[in-house]
Formats: sequence, C-alpha cells, structure tokens
Amino acid sequence: MEPPCTFHHCDEAVIATNDDASDCKRCAVRLGYWKDDYIGYFVRNQDRKAPEINRGYFARVKGVEMCIEKFLKKTDGNCQIINLGCGFDTLYFRLKDTPHQVKNFIELDFPTVTARKCYTIKRNKALLAKIHDEDGEVRLSTTDLHGPSYHLMGVDLRNLDELDNKLQQAEIDYKLPTIFLAECVLVYIEAQNCKNLLKWISSKFITAVFVNYEQVNMNDRFGEVMLNNLRSRGCSLAGVESCISLDTQIGRFLECGWNGSRAWDMVQVYQSISPAERQRVERLEMLDEAELLTQLFQHYCLVIAWIGELFQDIEITVEKRMSSLNID
Repeated sequence: MEPPCTFHHCDEAVIATNDDASDCKRCAVRLGYWKDDYIGYFVRNQDRKAPEINRGYFARVKGVEMCIEKFLKKTDGNCQIINLGCGFDTLYFRLKDTPHQVKNFIELDFPTVTARKCYTIKRNKALLAKIHDEDGEVRLSTTDLHGPSYHLMGVDLRNLDELDNKLQQAEIDYKLPTIFLAECVLVYIEAQNCKNLLKWISSKFITAVFVNYEQVNMNDRFGEVMLNNLRSRGCSLAGVESCISLDTQIGRFLECGWNGSRAWDMVQVYQSISPAERQRVERLEMLDEAELLTQLFQHYCLVIAWIGELFQDIEITVEKRMSSLNID
C-alpha cells in the first residue's frame, strides 16, 4: 500500500534549515554562549554570525533546556524524551555528561538528515561511546541507529503509521512520562497533518509534555519580511496560521486534545534567565542592533502543552542558578 504522505517539493528547503541552525549553534558555542563538546563533530563550518543571531540562539537553547530540566526533576529520570525534527541536536550527548539520565531517548527527522547524523556518529568513537554500554549493542543502518537507550530514526512525521512503527522499533512505552521537543518543526507541516500528529500524540500517551519553539506574531510587517525571506529560499511555512499569536499557538494544542498549554515570547523567556547569566553573555559581543534583537525575540516563542497533571504548574520564572545542562 502506498504511504499517505509523499516527499513534498519544499522538503529539501526545510531539510536545509537544519544546516543553517547547526551552523548558528556552532558559532555561538565557539564564542562561549554555552558549552557543547559535541556540536563540532556535526558542524565544521566556522563562519561568524551576527551578535543578535548568536544571542537569539542562546535564548532558544536556554529556554528549551529550562523546560527539559523542570521535566527531568519532576520525573526523576523515569521518563522518555522524543526529539521531533532533531537535526544535528546534541542534547542526548550533553545529557550523558550530567547526572540526568532517562529511560529512553528517541530522535526523529527526515531520513536524509538522520543518514548524515548516523554517519557522523558511526565514524566518531567519542559519540559511539556515549550510546554504547555493557548492557547492549549498537545497531546501525543507513538512516537508523539503535542503542540500549538511544534511537535515531528517519521518518516522515506526516505519516502516522510510519511514525507508530518507528516508535515501536524504539521500544516506546506509551505509559511512561514523555517530553516532546520541536524547534521550528510544526510550522513546516501542513495544518491538517500537524493536527493529526498532535491528536495522535494526545490519544496515545497518558502523561506527556510538548515543548515547541517557533515563530509567532507573523501577521505584522516584521513577520512578513521573515516569511518572504524563507519563501525566497523555497520554504513554504505550511503551518504559519498557528503562528499568528501566542493565543493561536496555545489554541493549536487545546484543539487537539491536550489538557492545557501556555506560551511566552522570547522577550519573556530571555528575561527569565538569571541576571548573572544574561550579563555574562551580553559581555561576549557588542550588540549594535538592540532593536533588531528585540524584534527577533518578539517573533519567536516557547510553547508548553501537557497531557495529564505533571506539567500544569509550569511557569517561565527567573532561574536562580545555571541550568545543570550547561556545564561550566
């Protein structure tokens, strides 16, 4: 039987956004915005990015990590992490260097992306060593990798039968508390396919949290310029209707069976980072375009949605210390 979803003409442009994001993260890490000993294995590019881009990525990484850490504290590691559209994200490897451990870590992306990630992991012993342990072997194919508690798999998130099959291969436990991560992923999925995905998750998992980072306030002039820039590169933001406001971001989850949701723009998220940490990163580079950074922050957001009661009290508040995911 033919799969319901085929490769779309804009998928290649969407896949290319992984390289852009990875290059930006690599630049920010080299400049000292946060510590990541693993991004260099996946990204060789050393082009310097504009200061407002580096600070924007810092806020993005920090905001997502704050949510992950809150989740890990609540579950005490008795949980799963599912990274949708994972790209070259290194969270799994960074987590292995902290006291935080999870029962299962699953990464999903287009097969074109996971093939490159599998190849990089396979040829670097430092990465393989983080996946392999004495309890099990590492199984590799062209696009998929399976370790005792880590699974990287190529899949089209628009094809729910394929997604379910892949999760079964990754020994998913639908009863275990699970956090889903998506950074600029849902916005590239057609509205109906996105609804199908979110409804499917809310029907399958008993306790789940969704952390979504993506565009917001896209109906003003600045948002229009952002849209045109992406479209000029072949990226049609098929799910942009949910990015009109924080309310539409929240509504997307509530309409799909999630029990609750909250959202903050990145101005609020950045202000929630401890003053000492903000001062540290602000000393790294002079910022000529402070107004541009504010506009960027106003057009990205962090959205949390939940199934069950585990995360219903989540708030973005000032952190009194560095996240333990950032190793000094």
